Amino acid sequence: MIFISWNIDSLNAALTGNSQRALLTRNVLQTIKEHDPEAVALQETKLPCDGPTEKHLEALKDMFPGYEVVWNCSRKPAREGYAGTMFLYKDNLKPSVTCPEIGAPSTMDAEGRIITLEFPDFYLTQVYTPNAGDDLGRLPDRQLWDMKYADYLAALDEEKPVIASGDFNVAHREIDLAHPKRNRRSAGFTDEEREGFTNLLSRGFTDTFRHVHGDVTGVYSWWPQISKTSKVNNSGWRIDYWLVSNRIADRVIKSEMVDSGPRQDHAPVLLEIDL
Repeated sequence: MIFISWNIDSLNAALTGNSQRALLTRNVLQTIKEHDPEAVALQETKLPCDGPTEKHLEALKDMFPGYEVVWNCSRKPAREGYAGTMFLYKDNLKPSVTCPEIGAPSTMDAEGRIITLEFPDFYLTQVYTPNAGDDLGRLPDRQLWDMKYADYLAALDEEKPVIASGDFNVAHREIDLAHPKRNRRSAGFTDEEREGFTNLLSRGFTDTFRHVHGDVTGVYSWWPQISKTSKVNNSGWRIDYWLVSNRIADRVIKSEMVDSGPRQDHAPVLLEIDL
């Protein structure tokens, strides 16, 4: 089975926009389609809580015929039209769908950050992990989120194997970003966030990219848009992951980035696993 995860940074802009970036985004969606994945996980959809419009659904149906669509949205008291997640999955699959709350602090549980698909033999879940903020103002809440999310995945893992994807908003190791020294206290590379990810893995999960590729360097999933040359110079970060329960790690066939061409920001990440 092939699964793909991508922080799309606004579904509406991707499906209805006419900017150069929107065109690049649709090209990436076409590339995703060509992989014929069983499911596609999208983060940062930024949809209102009435969900995708008819125009959005028609565009998705044209692009991904034969897929069902489910979503989670940011709702009050959180900021509306913020964060958000979506799954597209082939309509021959019949998962149970939940949008869990994990006891996260502040408004994080209301921000539409998790969707879980339950299948007879495994869970497929995605997350859009909260960012600690440029001034690290949300770092304490982020640390609590990391603990609650690890508890949530561990509880799923007690029932059946877990496959977890998403934008985890952390570069785990120094080899997971181009410039670790200059980013030591940047959001996504603080000691606290890295320890949170280490704790998550210690609960019984495998970072499939490292499992397949070892300590390879220079492979990233995100290039900051604030620098126009970050992708050209490969000044990137690996903050998007596919994790699996340790007991199914030996079933992983591929874990890799999907070529997103000249589009800066996130690249999709692909998992192929024998289930």
